[in-house]
Amino acid sequence: MHHVFAAMIRTPKLLLPALVPSWNFFNVIGASPRIEYTLLKSPEEPAGDWREFRPRPNRVPLPAMLGRLFWNAWWNETMFVVSCAERLLDEPTEHSENEIFRRIAADFDDCPEWNGAWLRFRIALLSEHENRIAREIAFVSDPRRVVINTVR
Repeated sequence: MHHVFAAMIRTPKLLLPALVPSWNFFNVIGASPRIEYTLLKSPEEPAGDWREFRPRPNRVPLPAMLGRLFWNAWWNETMFVVSCAERLLDEPTEHSENEIFRRIAADFDDCPEWNGAWLRFRIALLSEHENRIAREIAFVSDPRRVVINTVR
């Protein structure tokens, strides 16, 4: 009987790390990548107006925050793109670059006027340095033609 009681006490201790995650998995907090893009009329056109891809909202209302606990496919996809950017900086692969291009271009599916334009993206790294946010451009892609998905 004592053995059963001891096992019952031990079970919550085993479940606790799964229910309350530890933040010790961050060895080092590095620079935060931001993906920015620009649309060009030709591949030779100099990049001018860079816009952040899926910028983080300044504020999220409580109902939206609660809903995101259960379903947040848009943010999950955005985090996937950020992980592709991190991989592109660590070990460049065509796959990571293709995925970033594909996700950015997919956001233009409702903008047929951009069909045939040229898309270029860059990765900016934000880090804290002497209590200021430092910004460094770590990668700039070659331009690629935007092809709007017209089949729904």
